[in-house]
Amino acid sequence: MPAGLVISAPASGVGKTTLTLALARAWRDRGLNVQCFKSGPDYIDPAFHAAATGRASVNVDSWAMDRATIEHLVSRGTNADIVLAEGSMGLFDGVAARGVSGTGATADIAEMLGWPVVLVIDPSGQAQTAAAIAAGLRDYRPGVRLAGVVLNRVASLRHEDLVRRALHDIGIPVFGALPRHAEISLPKRHLGLVQAEEQAEIGKLIDEAARFVVEHVDLDAVLRAAAVWSPQAAANGLNVTPPGQRIALARDAAFSFVYPHMLEAWRAAGAEISTFSPLADEAPDASADVCWLPGGYPELHAGKIAASARFCSGLRAFAETRPVHGECGGYMVLGTALTDADGVRHEMAGLLGLETSFAKRRMHLGYRLAALAAPMPGHQAGARLRGHEFHYSTIVAQPDTPLAVVHDATGAVIAETGSRRGQATGTFFHLIAEDR
Repeated sequence: MPAGLVISAPASGVGKTTLTLALARAWRDRGLNVQCFKSGPDYIDPAFHAAATGRASVNVDSWAMDRATIEHLVSRGTNADIVLAEGSMGLFDGVAARGVSGTGATADIAEMLGWPVVLVIDPSGQAQTAAAIAAGLRDYRPGVRLAGVVLNRVASLRHEDLVRRALHDIGIPVFGALPRHAEISLPKRHLGLVQAEEQAEIGKLIDEAARFVVEHVDLDAVLRAAAVWSPQAAANGLNVTPPGQRIALARDAAFSFVYPHMLEAWRAAGAEISTFSPLADEAPDASADVCWLPGGYPELHAGKIAASARFCSGLRAFAETRPVHGECGGYMVLGTALTDADGVRHEMAGLLGLETSFAKRRMHLGYRLAALAAPMPGHQAGARLRGHEFHYSTIVAQPDTPLAVVHDATGAVIAETGSRRGQATGTFFHLIAEDR
C-alpha cells in the first residue's frame, strides 16, 4: 500500500516546492514510485512534480472540490509507493468562508486523507522561536498530525543546534537541516515560479536539489513517518463537461495555465484535444468545434501575439461559426488591446471589447464563484462554476454583456464578470469545478 505525506510550511516562500521535488527525485532514484499532488489553485507546480517523478500531478482543492472529487483524483496514487501532497501558502491558510469541503487550506487535505505533515521551517533571524512556531502549528487543529520538521536556510552549525534542541525539548522530530544553497533556488516571476517547460536545465536543477537533500535529510526517517494509506475506490469521477467533442487548445509559453485535472476530465469524457501555438503563428484546428485559450503570460509576448497574423485571422474566422472561450490571459487576448508593462499598446484579436493594461499593475487574487448569466462552452446558463483568479492586469474597458455574476470567497460581488459577444466568451477566473 502507498504511504502519504503532506509537505507544508508556516508561510509561502519557505522552500516547500524545492523540498517536494528533491524528496520525489531522491526516492525515485532509489526505485520507488512517487506520486505528487498540489493542494490549492496552482497551475505551475504540477509540471515540476511531473518532471521530478515521471508521473502526472494534479491539483486537489477543498474550497472548489467535494470529497468525492478529491478522492477520485488522489486514487491515481494507488500504485505508488509514496504520495506527496505539496501545500500552498501556510498550513492553515485558506479563506474565511467554507467552500465545498473546506476553506482551501492545506490542512483540510491533510485531515481529510489522514496524511501527516512534514513542516518546512526557515529559522532565519530566529532560533528557539522556530520551535514555538512549530508547536503552535502542531497544536492548532487536532485532526492535523505533524510528523516532523525540515529546517531550511540554516545559517551555521551553532544555529542548527539551537533550533534542534528547542524542537527536541517539545517532542518534534527534526528530519534534517539544509544550509543556505542559492544554486538550487527555482527562478520566479510575478505569477510564481518560471514554468518547468521554460527551463531547459530543470532536470539538472532537480537532481542537484535531490543530491543536496540526501546529504542533509534522513530520507528513511521521513519515509517511516508517512501514513500507510488505503485509497477508497472513488464512486464518482469529476463533474466536468468538455466544452466540445473536438477542442482546439492554445498551448505554448503564453498559454499554459490549465489545470491538469480539467484536461484529463475532458479526455475521459471522450473529447479530443488538438493543440496549437499562437506564438508560432498557428491557427486553431479548422476541424475543431470549439477553441479554448487558457491563461498564461500574454503580457510577456504581447508584441509577438499582435504580429501573429495567421493566428489572429484564423481565430476570427473560427469564431464566426463556433465558440471561442478565453481564461484570464486568453480572455485578454480575445479582447481589443493589451498594454504591456512598458506602456506599449498592442492590438489583440478583437473578438471582445475588453482592454487591459499592465502599465499600472494591480493584483487580483482569490477564489471565485460564478453564476452564468448565459451559456459558455461546456456549461449552461445558471451553472455555478468555481474557480480562481490571479493576475496583475487592470481593466481599461469591459463593455460587452457580462457573462456571469461573480462573487469572491466572502460572497462579495466583484467587477470581473467576464464577457460575451457573439460566439466569444471569456473570464478572468480559471475554472476548477462546477457545483454538483
